[in-house]
Amino acid sequence: MTSLSFVTLIRDIIGDIPPDEALLGSFSGGASTSRNRTQSHPASKYLGKAHVTARALEIFQLAKVGTIFEDLTETGALSLEIVPGNVMFTVPKNADIDRVACKEPDINMLMQKGIGGFISRQLRRTGINLSDQSINRKLAHEGSVTGQLATLDLSSASDSVSSELVALLLPEIWFSTLDAIRSQVTIIDGEEHCNHMFSSMGNGFTFELESMIFLVLARATAYFTGTRGIISVYGDDIICPSAMSQDLAFVLSYFGFQVNPKKSFHEGPFRESCGGHYHLGLDITPFYIREPISTIDQLIHVANSLREWARVEGLSVLDPEVEEIWQWLKSHVPECLWGGVDTAFKYQLVSNDVPKYRLSEETKTTNTSEGGYYHWLNATRDRTGLTFETRLTIAYYQRLGFTELPDSISTSSHTRGLKRLRLRPVRSSAVPRLQSLFLHEIGSHPSKGN
Repeated sequence: MTSLSFVTLIRDIIGDIPPDEALLGSFSGGASTSRNRTQSHPASKYLGKAHVTARALEIFQLAKVGTIFEDLTETGALSLEIVPGNVMFTVPKNADIDRVACKEPDINMLMQKGIGGFISRQLRRTGINLSDQSINRKLAHEGSVTGQLATLDLSSASDSVSSELVALLLPEIWFSTLDAIRSQVTIIDGEEHCNHMFSSMGNGFTFELESMIFLVLARATAYFTGTRGIISVYGDDIICPSAMSQDLAFVLSYFGFQVNPKKSFHEGPFRESCGGHYHLGLDITPFYIREPISTIDQLIHVANSLREWARVEGLSVLDPEVEEIWQWLKSHVPECLWGGVDTAFKYQLVSNDVPKYRLSEETKTTNTSEGGYYHWLNATRDRTGLTFETRLTIAYYQRLGFTELPDSISTSSHTRGLKRLRLRPVRSSAVPRLQSLFLHEIGSHPSKGN
């Protein structure tokens, strides 16, 4: 198995060079090195200060020609400031450990998202849809029934994509471009650290790049082993024919990746992928409590998740083995919040009671002003059938408050939650609940049942 084989497969997916339209994506809504989370709406990043690394600036100067970014930088509306690289932070992964991610410079992320979006579109042409996790879950279900498909999960996959590996597998111009717009330095507690892994979680193309690499490694393995069957990837969640799973694990290890044996399955009746867990075709996916319960909406969410997990197939009643735990959780929820019907809704407890109130998060809506105007222009620049003049006209009327415009998207306002909850009355239904009537007929008061 030669590196040339892998490069050929990758070239078949993304071509020899990045097209011009792939170099400018859109700003993300996440925090960046110049803005914290509360100031990170995409519209705000078109104006004021924007961070960029020195090498990424060289690419940006070429890519911006003829776009709104050329006008923004030349007029000074967008002021570029060179920074060394990204900034590390952590978020809870589970109750025991945190997940490491990085805040990227604004302009780097703009171009990273452009590249990531292009790779995603090209992968879709090969049958890999990175917008739909349910594909892998369905295949995991199939594998648990037939045993013909294996599910592989990798340990610290994105951290294991080294610069040398990307240089080996990607066409030279692709590697040079991605290498220029990634952050080669990470700042940790004020200190600069040189990166040997290619990109972190937080980079706009990390997920798409690793998906493409794993797909190519899997398809090359299938070719050289003469194995036929379905291959699907979603990040580091890989599904392949069981017959080649051991060979693929060897290939992955050769390129520096470690298959997690506790979360990978090629024998027996169990399969797991993209959060779906299946045993002989039965969905046994658990739910998770990732942090201590400290608010009423968190309590409702846990109780509703437990109810969904323990629901008896085809009925709206709980498995008797967990009913006592659910009843205990219910007893800690104010009675006025009982009676919900949607287990995915964390502001009302799902139960066979007559609903009275639900929680509602207070929000604040702010006008995105001029930044929203530029955000709209950039977001619609690739739409066919719209000239630049037409987009200017639509954006102008949108700023005046008109919302019923053809082919328009909403970018003129931004609504964010204030993390404050209040009670809202639930409108009574004209049709009584059949479940409640049934319970009444058999002599069980709704508030005493489940």
